[in-house]
Amino acid sequence: MSGRERILGRVRRALADVPGDDAPYEQAVPRDYLRAHGELSAQRTVELLAENLADYRAVVHRCTAAGLADTLAGLLAARRARTVLVPPGLAPSWLARAGAEQVPDRVESTPEQLDRIDSVVTGCAVAVAETGTIVLDGGPDQGRRRITLVPDHHICVVRVPEQVVASVPQALERLDPARPLTWISGPSATSDIELDRVEGVHGPRTLEVVLVGDRAPA
Repeated sequence: MSGRERILGRVRRALADVPGDDAPYEQAVPRDYLRAHGELSAQRTVELLAENLADYRAVVHRCTAAGLADTLAGLLAARRARTVLVPPGLAPSWLARAGAEQVPDRVESTPEQLDRIDSVVTGCAVAVAETGTIVLDGGPDQGRRRITLVPDHHICVVRVPEQVVASVPQALERLDPARPLTWISGPSATSDIELDRVEGVHGPRTLEVVLVGDRAPA
């Protein structure tokens, strides 16, 4: 008998006289809380997202789908990025005009190799306006979690308004809890006991968010 079997056997014996739940968890826990604070139009929801992203020190840009390639090329050039990490499912047209060398996400890449990458460009799963949060779920245009945690510069593309929701409960309805979810509210930051803010400790030092919509930015 293995150690695992012995432990599971003890757990089963300890739970032998414990009655089952009267109702499944989904029914036992009431779900009558507010799903959002007020009714916001799609445009106002996007504006709220932009405001809260900026409040968290993310750099917000706006463009149309037709202008996305130029926008991304400009951001990488401004950063003087020589290399950009590319998730496997990122649309090739997004980086068609980028001058940086495109590095594919490889399973065998070490943390040291990823740390030498200048920038990473990804899409997202959903964005939450009330909290200024971007959520990644490891989808084809986002790649594995580590590629957005190790490089120092992350550019995240959000399609508006379709990928934007007002609140966290609304975001959870769109997400699969079995997927590797990464919730990002601004660049990585922490503070010491004297409240001195330090960015880039456990993730990108710089987060740039590109809101891509049908309308040209004002």
